[in-house]
Amino acid sequence: MGKKRVMVPAKDLDLSTVKYEHEVIKAPHLMGLMLKLFVRMVEAPVLGSLIMSFLKKQNKMVEMLQNTVIPEAPMFKPEFPPQDAEPSVVIVDEERKPEDRAELALKCLPHYDPASCWSGDSLPSFRYWKIRDYAYAYRSKLVTPSMVAEKIISVIEDCNYHKPPTPLLISFDAEDIRKQAAASTRRFEEGNQLSILDGIFMAIKDDIDCYPHPSKGATTWMHEVRSVEKDAVCVSRLRSCGVILVGKANMHELGMGTTGNNPNYGTTRNPHAVERYTGGSSSGPAAIVASGLCSAALGTDGGGSVRIPSSLCGVVGLKTTYGRTSMEGSICDAGTVEIIGPIASTVEDVILVYAAILGSSPDNRICLRPPPPCFPDLSSLENANTLGSLRLGKYTEWFNDVHSTDISDICEDVLKLLSKSHGCETIEIVIPELHEMRTAHVVSIGSETQCSLNPDCEDGKGVKLTYDTRISMALFRSFTASDYIAAQCLRRRIMHHHMEIFKKVDVIVTPTTGMTAPKIPSSALKDGETDMQVTAYLMRFIIAGNLLGLPAITVPVGYDKQGLPIGLQLIGRPWGEATILHLASAVEELCAKSRKKPASFYDILNIK
Repeated sequence: MGKKRVMVPAKDLDLSTVKYEHEVIKAPHLMGLMLKLFVRMVEAPVLGSLIMSFLKKQNKMVEMLQNTVIPEAPMFKPEFPPQDAEPSVVIVDEERKPEDRAELALKCLPHYDPASCWSGDSLPSFRYWKIRDYAYAYRSKLVTPSMVAEKIISVIEDCNYHKPPTPLLISFDAEDIRKQAAASTRRFEEGNQLSILDGIFMAIKDDIDCYPHPSKGATTWMHEVRSVEKDAVCVSRLRSCGVILVGKANMHELGMGTTGNNPNYGTTRNPHAVERYTGGSSSGPAAIVASGLCSAALGTDGGGSVRIPSSLCGVVGLKTTYGRTSMEGSICDAGTVEIIGPIASTVEDVILVYAAILGSSPDNRICLRPPPPCFPDLSSLENANTLGSLRLGKYTEWFNDVHSTDISDICEDVLKLLSKSHGCETIEIVIPELHEMRTAHVVSIGSETQCSLNPDCEDGKGVKLTYDTRISMALFRSFTASDYIAAQCLRRRIMHHHMEIFKKVDVIVTPTTGMTAPKIPSSALKDGETDMQVTAYLMRFIIAGNLLGLPAITVPVGYDKQGLPIGLQLIGRPWGEATILHLASAVEELCAKSRKKPASFYDILNIK
């Protein structure tokens, strides 16, 4: 036995002694026969625990969780100190109807000029059709929701015949879409539309209930043990606004991967390059939005699962503060790291969907005491000036720790533009114990996943999971109760470090991912793959949002030399959605001219 390591209390840590350590994951990259063989080994009674013990030692997990004295008490779910009010915001009562909240958010958006959107070829660069474009087209009788529905249905039905197939949805019912669209069309004819979101097409990730579709979590069996009787709370809020739900979007099985690889239903392709991954686990939602098929989608984010695919597919993804939206009616509704969040092609569309779905669960209102939600007031020019007072925190060594300098260079250029255009100040920060944060996160999400799936795995369903999920489950089973407690003690330490940083800065800025969309190895399509090096790059900047429950957003800011999208991530204070949305809107405007049309794009609203 080695000597125990004793951590100094978080409040006494001397930041000048903190050295940045590049993350090195020691784990094999496996596909095909080797992947199957490895799964058999890790699931074998004695050999499996020896292999997992060796891998955890190699990656310093044993040293951190079992051979370290952590002075802090455990924090089993995010606990936030009281926060100052955000500037230039409109406060909303979360008890109001979703359609009223959406209308209030609409009033906070910049002036909408239909002429600038419908002038055809005179537009300087590519732009996505926004929710307000659809609403204008419907009101002006240029097109009806039923006409748009037919276009979307024909594309979705064709997707499986593409070479290679591009499976966007796991569950889809053309007649159900036609029925919803006909009802919306009628409302527009009668002048009774429910909200700005009426007639807007959205996809729902396959781990969120959307009646009458089953929720499989992209497994082959989850719907057999878990029936869907009604919509998830977030979905029912969208439905009350008149949203047309197109079905259940593809995902990495049970959300347990960062690439979106899925041997069960096929792997969703990146609309910017079909030979590359979308990122995961919300692969289908991000691809559907990026390809222009739907204005928005709902994803879940427990380890970057909204932000990673949004970044890799060149769209906007919002991870709200833990507890800001209700998780009721999702497969992962009992965890402490996961949220349901919107993916859309623009920041303003994310704001409109966020407005509709927000609202804490009764339990979280009691224990988290969330302040009233706010929207950024983007409607007046005076409020743009408040951006100048924002202090952006950047940990340079971490920021630059990316697979290709294209990523850090482009993200750095955006920070310079923010300073030049809005006067935002970038302040150098140090974030200690990043390796501890990653370890605490994997133990937390792993233990919660293991707890929720254990009855089904004991019942023989575990062997029906994909190979990479089974490896993850073998790791999660190896965590002990004391590992879990140690991880929660680390969570409290790391929350302390971040709350200290937020005394000096308003937003922490990073690239969203440490690499752009990875190539899909053809041998990984049939049985999947495990590549922890790729996972480490994709999750490098993601974890604080999940372990600490902080709000974070990814905004597309440019492309690498291969033409693949790059995202900038903005991490806010607890409950600080309005600030990061305001800043994200400014970033989007600065980068608008560089936006490129994806190789696979459907111009659904083109009415020529």
